[in-house]
Amino acid sequence: MPSSPPRSGDPQISLSSGGQISERALHFLKALIERHIRDGQPVGSRTLARDAGLDLSPATVRNVMSDLEDLGLVSSPHTSAGRVPTVSGYRLFVDTLLTVSPMDDALLTEMRSGFAPGAESKALIESASRLLSGVTHLAGVVMVPRHEREMFHQIEFLKLSGTRVLTILVTADGEVHNRIIHTEHEYSPSQLQQASNYLTELFSGLDMREVRKRLLEDLKQTHRRMDELMMRAMAMAQSLVAAAEPRDDVMIAGQTNLLEFAELANMERLKPLFQAFTEKRQILDLLDRCIEADGVQIFIGQESGFELLDDCSLVTTTYRVEDRILGVLGVIGPTRMDYQRVIPIVDVTAKLLAAALRQP
Repeated sequence: MPSSPPRSGDPQISLSSGGQISERALHFLKALIERHIRDGQPVGSRTLARDAGLDLSPATVRNVMSDLEDLGLVSSPHTSAGRVPTVSGYRLFVDTLLTVSPMDDALLTEMRSGFAPGAESKALIESASRLLSGVTHLAGVVMVPRHEREMFHQIEFLKLSGTRVLTILVTADGEVHNRIIHTEHEYSPSQLQQASNYLTELFSGLDMREVRKRLLEDLKQTHRRMDELMMRAMAMAQSLVAAAEPRDDVMIAGQTNLLEFAELANMERLKPLFQAFTEKRQILDLLDRCIEADGVQIFIGQESGFELLDDCSLVTTTYRVEDRILGVLGVIGPTRMDYQRVIPIVDVTAKLLAAALRQP
């Protein structure tokens, strides 16, 4: 909806949504979000006027609050006359109003000490996730370097009796996974060998998560050039790949820190969120979206695309060695996380992890 008409002497600033917001309203929005980040409560007009440091009448403050609500930047919960920021409000705050200060020297020294010299990469990644969690009091997440993930090497289908088929999956490091599958039709050994050759050639050298992703995508589509045997072979492979997919492609620490935030601390919200932390697949999908991005990336609420993270924000950045991106790290917390403090912590942790991984 459009905002109220501009007031004399109050410049207007265009929003990406096409609306207009005055500099005074921006000032109030910043004060409102900073207050909400501190205490997590809806912000009333009196509190906002005091925090903003402006000598304005309550009616004027209410008008500005109404403008912000019309622009979709704040909303009014049913239980309170105060306002809280919306995802759009947080986005405007992060992109336009946030000032990130240099990190305190004492904190930087503390963070440097969190990485043991000469430690193996897995230990360093675990240290990074614990460090992110401990310093921010949020959940720390660190993607394992891609070159350390399990890679698909070969798959074999061996005929047993009747419609029983032994499916064998071999990873690049020699780990073997197998499962007996009951098929709808009986296949000859030559047909199963043909299917094995096809899938091995198609997926060899890919990490297991990419194999699973491509299998799911292919199974959802109709391929006129793919015969029935190959489609069934892909379905058989999918069940084995899903079981064999490693769960340690991302290190997560500090999930219980989220219990400290009232808006997240109820079973209805925590159960699916903690399930995602356990399965890790959706978290990894989100981190994968950040792998090619430059600088710090911030997903606020519904921007993540995952419903279970609608009440959360994710702040990430890549870590790299010799200009080669190895992975992504970051934190997950409520949408009212202290972005001003969290952003430099995530950025510095990426640099410290990269420096530790470079050490012989």
